[in-house]
Amino acid sequence: MGKIGTEKNGQKKIELLAPGGDIDSIKAAIVAGADAVYCGLNQFNARNRAANISFDDLNGVLNLAHQNHCKVFLTLNILIMGSEIRFLFSILNKLINTGIDGVIVQDLGLFYLLSKYFKGLEIHASTQFNTHNEGQVKILKKLGVNRVNLSRELNIHEIKALTLTAHKNKISTEVFVHGSYCLSFSGLCYISSVHSGNSGNRGRCSQPCRDRYLTTPEGKNFPLNLKDNCAYTDLIKLSDAGVDALKIEGRIKKLDYVYTVVNCWKKQLQRFYNQNDLNNDTGDLYKVFNRDFSNAYLKGDINKNMFIDNPRDYSIKQFSGIDENFGNKKLAQGEIEYYEAKAAINTTVKNKIKLLSIEKSPLTISISGKANTPLKFCVKAIDTSFVVFSKTNLVPKNEQSISKCLTYNFLLERLKAINDTQYYIEHLELENLQSGLFISFNEISSIKKRILYILKGEKEMKDPVEVPFLNKQSPLKTKPVLSILINSQKDLSLCDKTSADIFFQLPNSFKHEGVKKGHSEFINFFLKNKKLIPWFPSVLIGDNYTAALDFLSQVQPKMIVTNNAGIAYEAYKKGIAWIAGPYLNLVNSFGLFCLKENFNCYGTFISNEISKYQLRSISHPENFKLYYSIYHPIVLLTSRQCLLHQVIGCKKTSMDENCVQNCKKSSSITNLNKVPMFIEKTQGNYHSIYNHQNFLNTDIVTDLPNIFSGFSIDLRDIKTETKFKMDKVGIVKLFENFLHGNLEAGKALKRMIHPTTKTQYKKGI
Repeated sequence: MGKIGTEKNGQKKIELLAPGGDIDSIKAAIVAGADAVYCGLNQFNARNRAANISFDDLNGVLNLAHQNHCKVFLTLNILIMGSEIRFLFSILNKLINTGIDGVIVQDLGLFYLLSKYFKGLEIHASTQFNTHNEGQVKILKKLGVNRVNLSRELNIHEIKALTLTAHKNKISTEVFVHGSYCLSFSGLCYISSVHSGNSGNRGRCSQPCRDRYLTTPEGKNFPLNLKDNCAYTDLIKLSDAGVDALKIEGRIKKLDYVYTVVNCWKKQLQRFYNQNDLNNDTGDLYKVFNRDFSNAYLKGDINKNMFIDNPRDYSIKQFSGIDENFGNKKLAQGEIEYYEAKAAINTTVKNKIKLLSIEKSPLTISISGKANTPLKFCVKAIDTSFVVFSKTNLVPKNEQSISKCLTYNFLLERLKAINDTQYYIEHLELENLQSGLFISFNEISSIKKRILYILKGEKEMKDPVEVPFLNKQSPLKTKPVLSILINSQKDLSLCDKTSADIFFQLPNSFKHEGVKKGHSEFINFFLKNKKLIPWFPSVLIGDNYTAALDFLSQVQPKMIVTNNAGIAYEAYKKGIAWIAGPYLNLVNSFGLFCLKENFNCYGTFISNEISKYQLRSISHPENFKLYYSIYHPIVLLTSRQCLLHQVIGCKKTSMDENCVQNCKKSSSITNLNKVPMFIEKTQGNYHSIYNHQNFLNTDIVTDLPNIFSGFSIDLRDIKTETKFKMDKVGIVKLFENFLHGNLEAGKALKRMIHPTTKTQYKKGI
């Protein structure tokens, strides 16, 4: 479980985990007292805008960090495309032979590959996996995960309950305690992907939630902009909840920010350990970038004061103790003083880190030997020296012609793997090696492994793993079937007018849906309508997750679709056939094999984020169905926060249980390019934002024939600019005819449903 240890007074020590967006920030975190840092390589991490580090730098970072009793976790926390798997394996094959302390992961395919082929790597589930219920913890346990980063939206009671479950499953937990809040549940934000082709699930988020919009009726210009997270005064509660690690956000922040925040938190932890109380003065935290602070999610008080109508740095005002009511001269003076203080921090930190080096340690390897004696390797470094002998003797050329002569270039090539560690070969000396001698390739490889074994602290060298070969499945010979998603009883008549599968969406607030329908009535509703296939949402927290489990037990549906991995796990345990929904973000073949082999998944929707060309690379297991949504309103984000506070306002300042269960409102905001986005709040569900145009992609049916077992259409009544020119029954008939080969029906669909977009299918991620 990766326990950190105990303090003298018996309290469990909580790990302080710091961001490292570049080398200087990593050094700043180390000198400020971080117990661990998380950083990304130039590829495969969810902070594309950070400087990040090269693989060549990584071993130096590991060396420096470990000398200072600091762990290093590497972020590989994006969705992995099929075309990237071979390059990913080249990185993992090198990574497994470093001293890395863990890797942070989002993609189900990567979880599968790590747990199956790279068992030596500790696996951490990223915040992008959006872990918020017990079933998700259990599915991660089966995938070999050692630690989980819990959803940022959880309150302290929910964190405590999940931490207890995690510990029972030998998984540690970490919680974000400082830095930027995301407005959306992590992994479920597609606004940047849809609007600019920069997917947040690929580390390219353009942060449209921080953008300026046309002024709302409430007079707000930045209606989606949240304050920053700060749980500085909640440390005792987090400790009581059993949390194992406190994570600071900020891999695009600079060294002054990292040092200041880590230093403050380290002092807070030490005060807690030594005095069992806290410093409630957050003044030092306001000296570096912030948008003002809130701990409302942690407190369970989701309120309108979590928003701030300015996404820029708030620290100048806080530092100066002034606001806009002061004159320009006073504001200017405050700004000067702030930047002088900031420069002083930078100078202090740079002086502290200037002697820290990530340079690799140089090695001198002296090779000696003569005929009929063992080959001798003398290895010398600043911190170690040792000797390794061959197990067989050297032989002259005329006695063995099949082996290669021991030349300088040959030996340097055979030993080059040493340069992928925290050491590098500075000198290779052969003066005492008799010329014209031979030894087998296998013997040289064995010597190299023994040298690496010693240099790595007596850890075995892992041989490279080849990329697994996946058999391409034979093209389907049957026509794809149609499925329809609805969420209203008034659309039940479709069951009698089509042979299509009918999915019925269940709400986030599963225990209650409004005042008319409760948990038990939902059970009765599905028992009376056996043809309906339950469609589970992405987010089910606390009692709502428990109620969903009760629903599964009592209804015992033959099949479900779920966008929540926790429900997927429970369906698997109960023997219920289940289909992975489109918001589980499946984009590569190994994700499909993960679900099939580990959880007996029946089939999956492929993510609508990926393009035609990215879709072509996907292979699936035998007896496994592929689905794709060809028509739907495009959800841009889903939030636990009330999105109406800043737009049309609300009499309530804080959300309560009745808000989710009973509120039914809609509105819109418009960006400066005059493109609207539609806010939808329905009974029993969290707030969502939808794109102005719905997704319609009939091209995929002819572009990629004989691949998909089914295509789905979403006929829920969600207000956007897209309109139907005929009733739903007529629309369904057109889709059915099109899937049966009537191309004219496909043309008619584009006329009858308008306007629409399929940008993601063209651009991908």
